[in-house]
Amino acid sequence: MKTAPARSEVAPEGSGVDIELRLLIDAIYLKYHYDFRGYANASLKRRLGTAMTRFGCRTLSQLQDKVLHEPSTFPALLDYLTVQVSEMFRDPSYFRSLREQVVPLLRTWPSLKVWVAGCSAGEEVYSLAILLREEGLLERTLIYATDINAHALQRAEAGVYELDRIAGFSANHQRSGARGSLSDFYTAAYGRAVFDKSLKKHIVFSDHSLATDSVFAEVQLVSCRNVLIYFNRELQDRALGLFREALCRQGFLGLGSKESLRFSSHADAFGEVVRDDRIFQKRGEA
Repeated sequence: MKTAPARSEVAPEGSGVDIELRLLIDAIYLKYHYDFRGYANASLKRRLGTAMTRFGCRTLSQLQDKVLHEPSTFPALLDYLTVQVSEMFRDPSYFRSLREQVVPLLRTWPSLKVWVAGCSAGEEVYSLAILLREEGLLERTLIYATDINAHALQRAEAGVYELDRIAGFSANHQRSGARGSLSDFYTAAYGRAVFDKSLKKHIVFSDHSLATDSVFAEVQLVSCRNVLIYFNRELQDRALGLFREALCRQGFLGLGSKESLRFSSHADAFGEVVRDDRIFQKRGEA
């Protein structure tokens, strides 16, 4: 007698499960208008396998039935499908490079607009806001923080994080070349850190899909880190095209440590600023 597996698993690519996966992703798009069709199959299978266990489903078809007929379950599924793991000043060398290599050039613009694409719960957004405040640029900066997950955007806008995470955030902040203490920017209460309204007033939180939406503003800096790794090649290229279109001449693009422009049709539009930290600058275009 076979023993049932301890957790649900999605079969490898090439199996009949690929059909179920496509049907589920199409169903989500048709019913809820969230487009995951350009996401990498391996990432989708891993995340949906976890969701199947959470919802007590043995197959993707069962999960599809639940999502279609029990709409209240979709927000929870969306949390599984979207990236929710981050931290403030993640990869401190990236932020140090921004301070040392990018900020001096940002100072040359009279006003600044920054786009944080795929902002999740806001850790990267507040990191950039704090960096810009420390460098004397925040007062003339507007930061657009976008994500497809409304729940994540609500948490980002609240700017509230557990105090037990702050020690790690503070260590990253110091390694990024901080000019003060992270505690200057939040109030601690009831086991939580609440980040200052003086930061939030420079941030606009909005839903935006890199898969389906268009450019909404011209910006001097785009930071989209650890998002493209979950996309297939076609969707990566679409997203990079949006960033190229949004950036002004000589504007800057920051990607995640495992992301690259190498295979993109837009690669020639950018020059490297800091190779190790994946910071690029848009070339002047006619």
